[in-house]
Amino acid sequence: MTTTPVIDVDQLNLTYGDFHAVRDLSFQVRRGELYALLGTNGAGKTSALETIEGHRVATSGTVRVFGHNPRDRRAVRPRMGIMLQESGFSPDLTVRESVRLIGALTERTDSVRRVLDVVDLTRKADTTVSQLSGGEKRRLDFATAVYGTPELVFLDEPTTGLDIQSRDDLWNAVDTLRDAGSTVVLTTHYLEEAQQRADRIGLMHRGVLRQEGTVAELTRTLPGTISFSLSASAPAPPIQAAAAGDGTLHVETVALQKDLYTLLAWAQDHGVELQGLEAGPTRLDDVFRSIGNE
Repeated sequence: MTTTPVIDVDQLNLTYGDFHAVRDLSFQVRRGELYALLGTNGAGKTSALETIEGHRVATSGTVRVFGHNPRDRRAVRPRMGIMLQESGFSPDLTVRESVRLIGALTERTDSVRRVLDVVDLTRKADTTVSQLSGGEKRRLDFATAVYGTPELVFLDEPTTGLDIQSRDDLWNAVDTLRDAGSTVVLTTHYLEEAQQRADRIGLMHRGVLRQEGTVAELTRTLPGTISFSLSASAPAPPIQAAAAGDGTLHVETVALQKDLYTLLAWAQDHGVELQGLEAGPTRLDDVFRSIGNE
């Protein structure tokens, strides 16, 4: 297997007049991985991805997709599927016609019936786009992105508007794509999806890539948490805790297992009930908030 990255971004800058939307952005996406590029509103991730997808010209820096300039549509586009945040399908085309059209434009080959079956739109094949619900349109967006099982798939807010079952079905289809060797780039505001699915995550803020790594690497940058409540007659706990307005005690710790063991042993020895006990590592949304406050 080649070690050449599918996406290679080096010192990318994008400016709009005096506004510096993306500043010295560098990252790589490896073959076969799911990379989530996340950011606060106005972070610059959309501008960066539009450049990687070949829709925008960089102000400076280089971007390579499969080793090519992404503006080289003949070399790149047939190998790439894109699910945009909002579809641009003609409302008068049927679902079947829309999928077939995207296949022709991207020069990828596939069975329309197979793709519609993947996204559970077979019964809607002859329905016009204008008659689809919001969730059905998102499934159609996904169908056109994965038509032909492209080597690289961009998913922009893929589960917005989908019910729980449709979300599960979409992620099952993504898993199948990855089993076939596809590389996936995800942007989403559902951070739990990125936390559960991404091999690596890049966090952007104000045009800059602030942090990058696996979920474990990112969450280790902040302390874990323990929270619980005690009865009024209970002695003081053995570890320092801050009280919230409702009386819940919160502990922030970089030694979660050790402090949790200490707390549980103390509660056992003193016959104390730790009411509403919760403990765990930092979540991705906590890391996300921390960069938003920088």
